[in-house]
Amino acid sequence: MEVVERIEEMTEISKRARLRVGTWGGGGKSVILIPTMGALHEGHAALIEKARSLAGASRQVIVLSVFVNPKQFGVNEDLADYPRTLEADKRIAKAAGVDIFFNPKAEDVYPEGFATKVDIDDSLSKRLCGRTRHGHFTGVATIVTKLFNIIRPDKAVFGLKDYQQLLIIRRINEDLNLEVDIVGVETLRDPDGLAISSRNTYLSDKERRAALVIPKVLDMAVQMFKESGGGGTLKAEAMKEKLLKTIEKEPLVVVEYIELSAPLTLAPVESVVSGTLLAIAVRVGKTRLIDNRILTC
Repeated sequence: MEVVERIEEMTEISKRARLRVGTWGGGGKSVILIPTMGALHEGHAALIEKARSLAGASRQVIVLSVFVNPKQFGVNEDLADYPRTLEADKRIAKAAGVDIFFNPKAEDVYPEGFATKVDIDDSLSKRLCGRTRHGHFTGVATIVTKLFNIIRPDKAVFGLKDYQQLLIIRRINEDLNLEVDIVGVETLRDPDGLAISSRNTYLSDKERRAALVIPKVLDMAVQMFKESGGGGTLKAEAMKEKLLKTIEKEPLVVVEYIELSAPLTLAPVESVVSGTLLAIAVRVGKTRLIDNRILTC
């Protein structure tokens, strides 16, 4: 595995791979990007595994980027405290089969005088997490666009736990003709059902147990939907009310939102039909956790 910090070097490596020449060229290789903010865990390993499955090992270059993007953290969010485990990340990435570990410096990504941002229409960016995380998705869209332009990947792999983020990335990819094949990977969960996340490390043992109400209500919603027969007779407000009452029994968990939405537009729905997105955001102590489920029979 090669560790790269300089943007120009990363661009040149990717260019050689696409031209099929030099160290990373030959044999028609494709470039596959996995953008992360580090603090790698089993969920990231699943993304790497998915990347490796997209083409034979001899026909691809897997690039994993680690960059804690300051522009997607709002005021009073956890930028300073966000876990940074760079040396462990390198070991995990190497063991999982990453070819290029791209770890650019903030001053190179956002040099003095940097004045550009990628904005997303409010219909996607101001719903769900965007209602309280002002500017977050502008920061996400800006860094992903930069990474796509620096690396020019053929494919990019993202987790479905951050469903709204993935939807927005697909939108900018299409709207800006970036021509990257966006691949979503199902959420990886611990045996107790909690979605694996870098922020889980913030939780105390007591908070961790309280957070299990999240997979509990997701499973409840699936069961409610199946019992309704999936024909649209189940009203969204009725489901939300029942789920909210269940979460409120956990005193350590504060609900930020529970929403039932159309999966491609995030518009709220009145009736729950097959394909409806159930998205949840809560705070457990000081830790913000998100999760989701697509409801199908």
